[in-house]
Amino acid sequence: MSSTTFLILSIVGICGIIFNAAAWSVNNFLMTGPKAYLTYSSSVAAGAQSGMEECKFQFGWERWNCPESALQLSTHNRLRSATRETSFVHAISSAGVMYTLTRNCSMGDFESCGCDDSRNGRVGGRGWVWGGCSDNVEFGERISKLFVDALETGHDTRALINLHNNEVGRLAVKATMKRACKCHGVSGSCSIQTCWLQLAEFREIGNYLKMKYDQAHKLEMDKRRMRAGNSADSRGATAETFHHVHATELVFLEDSPDYCTRNASLGHHGTEGRECLQTGKNLSQWEKRSCRRLCTECGLKVEERRTEVVTSCNCKFHWCCTVRCEQCRQLVAKHYCARRDAAATNHIKRRNKGHKR
Repeated sequence: MSSTTFLILSIVGICGIIFNAAAWSVNNFLMTGPKAYLTYSSSVAAGAQSGMEECKFQFGWERWNCPESALQLSTHNRLRSATRETSFVHAISSAGVMYTLTRNCSMGDFESCGCDDSRNGRVGGRGWVWGGCSDNVEFGERISKLFVDALETGHDTRALINLHNNEVGRLAVKATMKRACKCHGVSGSCSIQTCWLQLAEFREIGNYLKMKYDQAHKLEMDKRRMRAGNSADSRGATAETFHHVHATELVFLEDSPDYCTRNASLGHHGTEGRECLQTGKNLSQWEKRSCRRLCTECGLKVEERRTEVVTSCNCKFHWCCTVRCEQCRQLVAKHYCARRDAAATNHIKRRNKGHKR
């Protein structure tokens, strides 16, 4: 696989189960390595898919909403992009693979994996000791590296950035783990507790990485030294840059393009036709501003469309033992970004020039 292969295109292509899109398959990769790893392929596929689903959730009301084109991380000249969004895709996919492998290990799906009891019996803190069955994240981390990091065979700056962001995703799984405890003592006095570590909900990992995305650091490379290609001078410039990067910090190299407008060569669909939120229960401030962010700030207008929604209603329990419901029809107002006249569009674009995200 060449140094211009993209991680997510590969991971999803490798797991042909997910998006049917690709140049390789997991089996192609595994057949070249130890046969013992064949048993993990379905978990890797499921993990990569859960990562992309979480990506879609986290960016559901943003201009870049993790479209399927995110799997094709290329620019018009066939070079891999290294934007803030790319960094998140690498991290959440890597986290998804590690998370699923760890979870399946705990569920007993793999003969070669069991609980992490390496700390059992040690004093963990005041009034509690390590015990029980901790989720074996070390196993999940080790196997996920074999699949995910092995896809990045390049030696350029982008490859190093991708590998770094892969690791950020794996560290996120560890950072969000929860301590669960069980009380012991006479008559339930809980004089001592036995505690173990377990995985958090994957949504929490997504929230964690979304925060890292918002705080992502742009690498400022020495262009003169980088033009030296793979020479020692170029490697030195790269090493110096990464020396100041924290292990849990997402990094990117290029500014994001204008996601407002459609760009077929980059696989960006623009925001025209996107749904946005104006009314609804329990909306966050970010969701309430989605029409402004997706439509008006992108030179589009907000268009209301009424659609008929059919739902089950007036459900009643009948002895024994069925539930019967009626079908209720309701007109629901939804809002979408639509094109406005050219003069208004140009005026708004000038006003919002430079706003990329």
